[in-house]
Amino acid sequence: MNESIEYDPWPLEISVCENGKVLELSFDNNDKFLIPAELLRVESPSAEVQGHGPNEKKILSGKHAVVILAIEQVGNYAVKLRFDDGHKTGIYTWKYLYHLGSHRKEVWDKYLEQLSIKGLSRT
Repeated sequence: MNESIEYDPWPLEISVCENGKVLELSFDNNDKFLIPAELLRVESPSAEVQGHGPNEKKILSGKHAVVILAIEQVGNYAVKLRFDDGHKTGIYTWKYLYHLGSHRKEVWDKYLEQLSIKGLSRT
């Protein structure tokens, strides 16, 4: 029997840099990501952004200048990020942060496309 074992990379370091504009992450598989605060805010895993069910995701505009004020650890599996616009309810699991880092371009492009479709702006 050849069972594949799913492995979720584990964060070694997480810090805020560039005056709160970027979250820097290093994982135990040597992957490193710089994720903009704006992307983290508009892709927050919170119900405010994701909704309470399929197809309820909200597209946030005007978050170009958002800044991360603080990181709060949640157990040993996630962090909460506190943003300067008052948002602080999203629980960002290590797996979700790794997904955002490793698929940053696709997630960002989809966000920009949705803004355009709805006639919204980043500023």
